[in-house]
Amino acid sequence: MAQQNRAKRADAVKLDARWQEEMVRAAGLLADWYRRTGRELPWRQDRDAYKIWISEIMLQQTRIEAVKPYYVRFMEELPDIASLACVPEEKLLKLWEGLGYYSRAHNLKKCAMQVMEKYGGQLPADYDELIKLPGIGPYTAGAIASIAYGQAVPAVDGNVLRVLARFLADREDVSQPAVRKKAWALLAASMPADCPGEFNEGIMELGETVCLPKGRPLCEKCPLMELCQGHRQGIEQELPVKAAPKPRRTEEKTVLILQKKEGEKRLTAIRRRPEKGLLAGLYELPSLEGFVGEEGIRRYLADRGLSPLCITDAGRARHVFSHVEWDMYGYLVELADDEEPMSTEKSAGTTEFLYVDSRQLRDRYALPSAFRAYMKLI
Repeated sequence: MAQQNRAKRADAVKLDARWQEEMVRAAGLLADWYRRTGRELPWRQDRDAYKIWISEIMLQQTRIEAVKPYYVRFMEELPDIASLACVPEEKLLKLWEGLGYYSRAHNLKKCAMQVMEKYGGQLPADYDELIKLPGIGPYTAGAIASIAYGQAVPAVDGNVLRVLARFLADREDVSQPAVRKKAWALLAASMPADCPGEFNEGIMELGETVCLPKGRPLCEKCPLMELCQGHRQGIEQELPVKAAPKPRRTEEKTVLILQKKEGEKRLTAIRRRPEKGLLAGLYELPSLEGFVGEEGIRRYLADRGLSPLCITDAGRARHVFSHVEWDMYGYLVELADDEEPMSTEKSAGTTEFLYVDSRQLRDRYALPSAFRAYMKLI
């Protein structure tokens, strides 16, 4: 039934017969090229669905080389779905610290818990069941279903769309859902049934190592060069066509590095962010909206029962998220050793300040990379 549903989705899109014929020719070349040249990566050592799932989620918005050490550490700590389902959230976020897009980590645990409850701790072997799980979209479901379970299901991401646009000399806007839908249907109708995983990994690998997104693609290394319409027409560098992204909004923030001494230790105040929204549930350095000078900082601290001994300029920093930029002005604030804040932070949706030393911050609490510029002061 599931295969019939996928076939209907593919048939519902009107495909150019020439395109389909060209893709069938390309499919065998891609799979063979991947077998010969595919990189050795930690998650490619076997076809374990759990490993494929974790790697694909980590690789969203993150470079392969950056992911490798995170993946290895994650697998050492959480080697299977059962361990992920019951891991304390604090530990999970610490393992994820530095990868960004922390909603991915939250969804991993939600998904693992559902898999334990509904599927006995094993990711389902069917695309239509996979796509129902938290954090698993069409691309990830296609990657798991094809690579781990041998199902002939496409996995369409930005790399794949770029390869197809150049291969077919297609000037349609790849950011449009209709173009992604057509790409899915074309691949579903063209991919080899005997090696769908190798085909999907081949086209991904091509986009990551040869058909590059910026600068000149390495056409001379491409197994599809003779068939590629973009290369034949000399327009490969003009493709893919993609609408310009909307400009990011900028938010100004005053970041406070609040510190006091406890014996020989220097403690820094952190607080937990709300459970919803940007960086949900993570710890942060306390901050105020907008640029606030010393007088404003003293009023903010006084409202919380704190009186700073010294306020020092800690400099400007900027951090870019996908849709917003933080323009930050930092201040190092020295507090009296015996002062504790009032519990007013809960009314703003966060917990009160928590004082930690550098070792606790390193080993236990996940602090977003947005505050990296100020870490040297902790």
